[in-house]
Amino acid sequence: MTVPRSAGQPRSPAPDVTVVVASRNRRDDLLATLPRHEAPVLLVDNASTDDTVAAVRAAHPEVTVLPLDANEGAHGRTLGAARAGTPFLAFADDDSWWAPGDLARAVEIMRAHPRLALINARILVGPEERLDPVCAEMADSPLGTPADLPGPALLGFVACAALVRTEAFEAVGGFDPVVRFPGEEERVALDLAAAGWGLAYVDQVTIHHHPSTRREAPGRRQAGIWRSRLLTALMRLPAGDVARTVGRAVRAGRPGVEGVLRALPDIPAALRRRRPLPDRVRSGLRLLAGERA
Repeated sequence: MTVPRSAGQPRSPAPDVTVVVASRNRRDDLLATLPRHEAPVLLVDNASTDDTVAAVRAAHPEVTVLPLDANEGAHGRTLGAARAGTPFLAFADDDSWWAPGDLARAVEIMRAHPRLALINARILVGPEERLDPVCAEMADSPLGTPADLPGPALLGFVACAALVRTEAFEAVGGFDPVVRFPGEEERVALDLAAAGWGLAYVDQVTIHHHPSTRREAPGRRQAGIWRSRLLTALMRLPAGDVARTVGRAVRAGRPGVEGVLRALPDIPAALRRRRPLPDRVRSGLRLLAGERA
């Protein structure tokens, strides 16, 4: 149940947390959303060509900007995290921000639950504040709610709505340079669970997400997701599951096939990072997939 908040409640700064934003060629979105953050912001610019870096430095000199020479995708967040120096990291996209007061509230929840590595907040989409359908799925997680977690347990998350414990995030390598984007969350979530950390959906805290108009075409994005699924499977799942992932991609049609083809150059790098998951995490994945554990 969502904890109500007074409409007149003032914003309170979130302690010991840095908001890490990774962006590319979304200058106007950034200029609108950066002032909404209630903690120090570290912007990782993935080699934008729209003068993002200069515009942000001029309009928001309080923001730390890390300009990259190449598009690192989600791995840019890992590079930003290394510069943050705070015990907690809040990830936001250039078109998302935490609701007033909720970042500080999320930090308090994290401090109260020592095994908790990651909170996925409730996501409200657009000015009409529609609940993102993924939140309903998370709230109904078949993994249940362990006694030492503040909400339903997860084996995945949405990066733009996540607060993470820096210690845990760095211990599993953060977002890697192989998967990149989109679909970068799965490998991180699985590795956190394998290391014994907890991930939870917490609807007492909220993220606002107003999707940018500068987005990839849906078919290209789906191809990217299939690419990430395959590379993650190669890094963490048994050979049979990898084969089944390829089969599902092919049956998905053009986006799936394109995703497999886009994954081919990165297969050697994925295999070098291969570390199969323990049985207990694979059992959780089967439960999420509707299979008997």
